[in-house]
Amino acid sequence: MSRERILIAEDNPEGAELLEAYLDGADYDVETAQDGEDTLKKVQAFQPDLILLDVMMPKISGFEVCKRLRAKPETRGIVILMITALDQHHDIDRAVEAGTNDFLTKPINKAELLLRIKAALASRQYADPLDQTLAYIDGVQAAV
Repeated sequence: MSRERILIAEDNPEGAELLEAYLDGADYDVETAQDGEDTLKKVQAFQPDLILLDVMMPKISGFEVCKRLRAKPETRGIVILMITALDQHHDIDRAVEAGTNDFLTKPINKAELLLRIKAALASRQYADPLDQTLAYIDGVQAAV
């Protein structure tokens, strides 16, 4: 069985390094992206199972990246955990409306991060068959 893939989308190099260090020793393949555009490119190439997505990124915000990923059948099922220093209710509402699976506020607690990643990835076993069915339906509708 192949290892699950996690994409860290964080424009702050120190923040990305910290998240990588938190994941070090866990059984994941990890890749990083520095901005929203880079994130969208890396999603296509790396095909992550989960994205740790910073909200405040240059070029394309994390909110917009999340919306774009949710709009496409082939990326709709990727687990997205948004990470940000923002902690106002309207920011959380925006993240949920964009389609995030979960929302973590900085500073990130390592144990909490690892538990949330584990739980989110475990929930994919139920979502994957549904996503495949929805993608099939989208394909049939497009052909008609």
